[in-house]
Amino acid sequence: MATELKPVYLIVGGDRPKIQRAIRRLRDRIGDESTELLSAFDATGDDAVAACNSPVLFGSGQRLVVVADVDRWKAADAKSVAAYLGAPAPDTVLALVGEETKKSTSLAKACAKAGEILVYDVAKRRLPEWVAKQLADRGVESDPEACRLLVEIVGEDPEALAAEVDKLATWALGGARIGVTEVEQLAAGCAEIPGYELTDAWGRRDVHGALGACQTLLERSPDPASRAVPGLVGLLVGHVGRVRSVQALVEEGVSAREIASRLKRHPFYVEKLVAQARNYTVDELRDAVVRLAALDHAVKGGSRLAVDLELERALIAITRVRDAAAA
Repeated sequence: MATELKPVYLIVGGDRPKIQRAIRRLRDRIGDESTELLSAFDATGDDAVAACNSPVLFGSGQRLVVVADVDRWKAADAKSVAAYLGAPAPDTVLALVGEETKKSTSLAKACAKAGEILVYDVAKRRLPEWVAKQLADRGVESDPEACRLLVEIVGEDPEALAAEVDKLATWALGGARIGVTEVEQLAAGCAEIPGYELTDAWGRRDVHGALGACQTLLERSPDPASRAVPGLVGLLVGHVGRVRSVQALVEEGVSAREIASRLKRHPFYVEKLVAQARNYTVDELRDAVVRLAALDHAVKGGSRLAVDLELERALIAITRVRDAAAA
C-alpha cells in the first residue's frame, strides 16, 4: 500500500540522477497531467504558492508543483513558501529541488515541519563506488579500476556519469564485464565539466586546438562568460600544478606507477601527465603558473579587456613553443 504523500518535499543534493528518479516517482503517483514544473530562475516564492493554490482542472484531483533551483530564492521567497506551508492546499504536493540548500535555512525548517527533506548526495571520493553500484543496479559487473577511470575521464558530475553508465550498460547487455579497456574505448569525456580537450591540447602544445577547445567550452557552458571563464582558469591552474608536481617527481627518478600510487590517480591518467611534463621545461611551467595568476587577477576585475579575450591571450602565451614566442 502506497504511503500518504506529504504536503511538501525538499529534495537536495548533488546526485541528480537519484533526484530525477524521486521526482519521477511523485509524477507517477499524481500524474503528468496534474504536474506543473517551475524554476526559481523565473518563478518567485509567491508564484509557487499561487501554483499550489490553483484549482486542478484535469487529472486525479491531486496536484504536484515542482520548483527547481530553489537555491536561488531570496529570503522573501522562502518566507512566502513558509507561510503557505502553515496551511497548505489539500491534495497538493509541493516539491522543492535545490543542490545546496542547508537544513539550517528557514525554508528547510519550514519544509521539515510540514513535510520531509530528502537528501540525495554522493561524496566525491566515493564516486567510483557510486559508479560501480549504478552498473550493478543494471546487472553489469565492473572492475574498481574501471570505475575510477570513468570518473577521471568524465568528471565528478553524477548526471554526466550516469549517461556514460547507461552507455556502458547497453554495451554489456550480453554479460560482458566492464574493465579499464572498455572504459578507455567507450567512455566519452564530458567537455563541459573536466575540459580534457583543453588540457590535452595545452599538454601537446597545440595552440590552435587549445583555442578551439576553449571556445567550445565557453559556448557549451550554461553560464555567462563572466562566470565560465573563472572556472576554466581554475581548471588550467589545477592541471598545470599537477603537471609541475609530476615533472618534479620524474626528475627525482620516481616511476609513473609510483607517482600514480602517491597521487592516488589511475596510471593511465598519470602517464598522460608525464607525457605533458616532457613537453615543457621547468621554467616554462613556472612561468605558466605566474601567467595564470595574472589571468586570475585580470578576470576578477584587474583588466578592462573582455574576460574571454584575456583567457585566450593567456592560453596562447602558456601553450606556444618558446622559439615561436621569441620569433
